[in-house]
Amino acid sequence: MRKQILSASILNCDFSRLSDEMREAEEAGVDAFHMDIMDGHFVPNISIGPDIVAIARKLTNLPMDTHLMISNPDNFIEKFAEAGSDRICVHIENNANIHRTLQNIRNLGKGPGIVLNPGTPLEAIDEVLHMVDYVLILSVNPGFGGQKFLPEVLTKINKLSKRIGDDKLDVDIQVDGGIDLKTLPQAREAGANIFVVGTGIFRHPKGIKTAVKDLKKI
Repeated sequence: MRKQILSASILNCDFSRLSDEMREAEEAGVDAFHMDIMDGHFVPNISIGPDIVAIARKLTNLPMDTHLMISNPDNFIEKFAEAGSDRICVHIENNANIHRTLQNIRNLGKGPGIVLNPGTPLEAIDEVLHMVDYVLILSVNPGFGGQKFLPEVLTKINKLSKRIGDDKLDVDIQVDGGIDLKTLPQAREAGANIFVVGTGIFRHPKGIKTAVKDLKKI
């Protein structure tokens, strides 16, 4: 079984308290931090850029992965690599030259990942699965935090897990969107091993430490 990783998405942080909230999440036991980058074009929202990623890098030594929900990601990969991202993932849906993009990420010394929207079939990444360190399967439509988990992605996660096993690939399966105490076990059972949680950690009514403790317990 691959290592189980709880990754906290800072998209749902109180950015006026970014240092405090990241420190609290790390002390509570999260394994990594997740950066959601949105440009208002590829998805209908704008979030953060390389400068915030660079600030976050100074605040933690934990692994950081960066999810580029942006048009023309090749124009920005180097900036996010320089900012301190350890892994960078890009969408299959908006990239006609995906091989080159993944090679660029690898050449910068970062772990490349590929992302699938809920409506994108698994077969779309057949030709690049061997090139990536991880696959991010979105369990909500990208662009906003706090959405409800789409259960139909569980079948996709399960198929991908079997494919990785059959082909003996060294590839993680990350899932992001609506992950909570109910849906995390479902995604894990389907085959995912990296679980991105934002709202469920940083906006938990009982606080960050309780949220992380409960998630790690399951």
